[in-house]
Amino acid sequence: MTKSQGSDKGAAANAAVVPRHVAIIMDGNNRWARRQGVPGPAGHRAGVEAVRGVLRSCRDHGVEVLTLFAFSSENWGRPQPEVRALLALLSRYLRNEVRELHKDGVRLRFIGQRGRFSERLQRLMERAEHLTRDNRAATMVIAVDYGGQWDIAQAARAVAEEVRAGRIQPEDISVELLDGYLSAADLPRPDLCIRTGGDARISNFMLWQFAYSELYFTNTLWPDFGELEFARALADYSRRERRFGLRAPDDLVAGGGDA
Repeated sequence: MTKSQGSDKGAAANAAVVPRHVAIIMDGNNRWARRQGVPGPAGHRAGVEAVRGVLRSCRDHGVEVLTLFAFSSENWGRPQPEVRALLALLSRYLRNEVRELHKDGVRLRFIGQRGRFSERLQRLMERAEHLTRDNRAATMVIAVDYGGQWDIAQAARAVAEEVRAGRIQPEDISVELLDGYLSAADLPRPDLCIRTGGDARISNFMLWQFAYSELYFTNTLWPDFGELEFARALADYSRRERRFGLRAPDDLVAGGGDA
C-alpha cells in the first residue's frame, strides 16, 4: 500500500505489467468544491471530467477494465439534496455520454442494487448496457448502490437457493463456485485499486475481489486526478512484485505472507 509521491520520474508505466483491471474509489469531490469556493454539486461535475481523462488513459495504456465506485450503499445516508444531485448527475451522464462511449467501442456495465433507483434511471442503465454490450475496446463498470458485503451476501443467498433446489450439494460449495455468483463474475479481478482524496481504506468496495489487488492511495482529490496522476499509479504498480502468497525463488524469508 503506497501513498503517491510528488516525483514525476518514471511516471510512464511499463507496458509489460500494465494491469488488466483497475478499480477506483473516487474520493474528494466535496473537499475540492470547498477549496474552490463553489457548491458541492460543482465538485461532482468536475469529477465527471476526471472520469473522461482516466478512461482515455486506460485506453492509451491498454487497461481492459475500469471500475468506478460511483455511489455506495452507504451514500443513501448523505443529505438528501446531495443524493438527489448525485443521481441527477448520473442520469445526465447516461443521457449525454453513452453514445460517445459506444462510438469509442466502450462496453458499459453496472453492478450493485438497482431497485432503489427511479424507474427512469434504471431504464437508462439498461439501455446503456444494451447499446454497448458487444463493444470490445474497453469495459467501464460503474458501481452504484453497491457494497462489498452486500455482494458477498447476495452471492451466498443465490448459492443457498441452489442448494435448497437440489441443484448443488453443500459439499460442492467452494471459493470458485461462490466467485461465479458475484456481481462482476465475468470480469477479471481488479489488479489495482486506486483511492484518491487521502484516506487509506477501501470502504466496503469489492471486498472479495480485492483479495490480492494492489492498493494505491493518493492525496490528490478526484477532480484533480488527471492523466499524469493515473500514469504515476500505473508506474507504481509496474514496480511491484505480485506473488499471490507464494515465494520468489531467491526469497529466503520463511512465512506464509505475501511479502
